[in-house]
Amino acid sequence: MSHLMVAQGAVTHRSQPVRLVPDPSAPKRVRIVDAALACIADQGLRGTTVDDVARRAGMSRATLYRAMPGGRDAIVQAVVDTELARFFTTLAVAMGTATSLEDVLVSGMASAAAAIQGSAALTTVLDEEPWVILRHLSFDEMDHAIAVAADFAEPFFGRWLEPAQAIRAADLAVRIVVSYLLDPDPGVDLTEVESVRVLARRHVLPGIEALRRSSGVA
Repeated sequence: MSHLMVAQGAVTHRSQPVRLVPDPSAPKRVRIVDAALACIADQGLRGTTVDDVARRAGMSRATLYRAMPGGRDAIVQAVVDTELARFFTTLAVAMGTATSLEDVLVSGMASAAAAIQGSAALTTVLDEEPWVILRHLSFDEMDHAIAVAADFAEPFFGRWLEPAQAIRAADLAVRIVVSYLLDPDPGVDLTEVESVRVLARRHVLPGIEALRRSSGVA
């Protein structure tokens, strides 16, 4: 199955435009990013202009350029950077409150899937302009993205595992989430905690426990 078919199969098509409203009391940069996300959710990345973002943010084009002199490219980069920061903050909160190895695994996988599937802007891009995402799905690009996510998750797993085990466990969990997001299984809902718990007990925890036994860790 091609990456295009897989990516498109993972998308829930929108029945109507998404109406997101930036907070007018937020700092200018936040308003611009949120306005850009709202525009992308409504009309895609290619159809979003600087004027669209400025209008949605409730500011003039000149004010937007003073806040982001780089224009459209700077806005897109700010959106990516901000969404990644929000994504990893959400994961940190969920995984940081876990009280067991199983809980940190389940909370991390479920929170990651919910954040990705809950992004209206990402859904629109995958739906209407999948090539924007597909160009990052080459083996080298994908391996790098997985490595970044695994490095982030490793300290949370490290509360119960040796360092080498923690990074391998984090890598396995990230790869499973990516696999199920790109090629969904109708019987698995990655945003539902108990569904993820069943998946983790069947396919992830046995491998982690084998790692622990091989090193003599109880």
